[in-house]
Amino acid sequence: MVHTTFTLCVSHISLLSCNVDYLLTQFHPFKLNMIRSNLRKRFECLYEGSAKQGNPTLLNEVYTELYITESESGEINYEHEVRQIERHSRRAATEDTPIKCSDIFRALPGQDKPIRTVLTKGVAGIGKTVSVQKFILDWAEGKENQDVQLIFPLPFRELNLMKDKTLSLSDLLQVFFPETKHLKISRDKYKVLFIFDGLDECRLSLDFQSDVRLCDVSESASVDVLLTNLIVGNLLPSALIWITSRPAAADLVPSECVHRVTEVRGFNEPQKEEYFRKRFSDQRLANTIISHLKSSRSLFIMCHLPVFCWISAAVLEKMLSPSGEIPKTLTQMYTHFLILQTNIKHEKDYEKNVTDEDMILKLGKLAFQQLVKGNVIFYEEDLRECGIDVTEASVYSGLCTQIFREEFGLYQGKVFCFVHLSVQEHLAALYVHLSCTNHNRNVFDPMTKKTYELHQRAVDEALQSKNGHLDLFLRFLLGLSVESHQVLLQGLMKQTRSSSDSNEETVEYIKKKIRTTCSPEKSINLFHCLNELGDHSLVEEIQQYLRSGRITEAKLSSSQWSAVAFVLLTSEKKLEEFKLNEFVGAENKADHVLQKLLPVIKEYRTAE
Repeated sequence: MVHTTFTLCVSHISLLSCNVDYLLTQFHPFKLNMIRSNLRKRFECLYEGSAKQGNPTLLNEVYTELYITESESGEINYEHEVRQIERHSRRAATEDTPIKCSDIFRALPGQDKPIRTVLTKGVAGIGKTVSVQKFILDWAEGKENQDVQLIFPLPFRELNLMKDKTLSLSDLLQVFFPETKHLKISRDKYKVLFIFDGLDECRLSLDFQSDVRLCDVSESASVDVLLTNLIVGNLLPSALIWITSRPAAADLVPSECVHRVTEVRGFNEPQKEEYFRKRFSDQRLANTIISHLKSSRSLFIMCHLPVFCWISAAVLEKMLSPSGEIPKTLTQMYTHFLILQTNIKHEKDYEKNVTDEDMILKLGKLAFQQLVKGNVIFYEEDLRECGIDVTEASVYSGLCTQIFREEFGLYQGKVFCFVHLSVQEHLAALYVHLSCTNHNRNVFDPMTKKTYELHQRAVDEALQSKNGHLDLFLRFLLGLSVESHQVLLQGLMKQTRSSSDSNEETVEYIKKKIRTTCSPEKSINLFHCLNELGDHSLVEEIQQYLRSGRITEAKLSSSQWSAVAFVLLTSEKKLEEFKLNEFVGAENKADHVLQKLLPVIKEYRTAE
């Protein structure tokens, strides 16, 4: 009897070993729960400002609901992202259809078509990735979207590391999620959501016109072919797809492949204040910071960006004292932030091996070269082009965790980035400024050496940019040349010559460009540049006309009309109704006024 039982057991074990793959697929609830648990652990913490170091904060404790709207289309806006934030700050909430992040795959009232693919747009630092993180965490904790059985987050910054691989979709998932090894991801068995975060960071060749058609998850191809077939719906046509992107790259996916477009708008006015009240236990300090930011229209508008709120909080917490010079412009805010971070660096053990100047110049060179190329994510080959080896980059990311990051993804490849595009733009401007003042080198034109020649070339380059990618860089570059900023920069490094003596020529050059440029939108950024240089003459003149009500009688020049547009767009007044007769008079014909104020009229709810 014992012998018979033993024989049966041996046979049973043999049978099990022969059919292990089959049996494991029958235990899919265990596998599904393992994937869910791992995602919850991965996404439950928020690292604000630092990728690996620092104290993790539970996302659910600090998460502030972001303002997300449904857009009518994936229309591309080629303005610089800061200009887009400024435009959004004017838009009346009643114009938009708000949508909760957890509802992006659910039809709104009156919508009957199923939603398979969602494209979410939003400028850098507005909260797209945090929205993805919150969506996944709520699902993993069993709170939302429980009809979805599997979520696979596949950030483009990590997919880039596999651009030379050939493999099947099943193989790709096993690389990122080893738990899927024995799960058969068929088209009907599971309801699956793929999240592709950061389309603007993609370095794969996404060719949606390709004739290569894949229908089998076990069929091998290059990663870009796998992705296009998945997004188009050849592979797993029942799977949900969520793609996030900065606006300028949103058209990489054809509109016919997208069933809903949403836009993350960041913080609205109440949410800005809520952020600072959550950030500081001392409510008097929170109120002081909010009041200061509100006193500078350009700074308060930037607070639509959660990352800018974090930068402002870090700087103003240290500086709000009787002796502190409180930043009033963007350049001042970012330079103080850089000084604050280098002071933190000095507290670390290995600071003696790396000087501030060497680190800032090398990171600045990387920032500038990649900004010109349009890259915000960097890999080892990008670092080598700037004379930075990977070990050195790791040291920099360890010293300045809140400026420069080294990240290890699911694929365990190294990826580097600045904590935000605006930090990259500021460092790029600082590198270009110091190259000129300390090394007599104009990065745009080696044949010219003078500061005003550098400024003029930078103005021209920004005006010629189709997508405005140098607009904020230009603001920073000009702001760094102001005399008060020269003193501030001495705290970071030596400057061999002052550049503020040439600012008068720069101001005149910018005013000339305002008179001659055909683009009202480009003129708006040039007024921001004048603001950084401390020249308010055109704006003050126009404000007098507006206050006196005599603008209909005045014969305004082209640059004065640009100043009118700038004043209206940066005022605190809500743009409810535009009245043409308030500007038209004997000297100002209606068609001329409409042409000059078109950027403003677009922002009003109604026009008379």
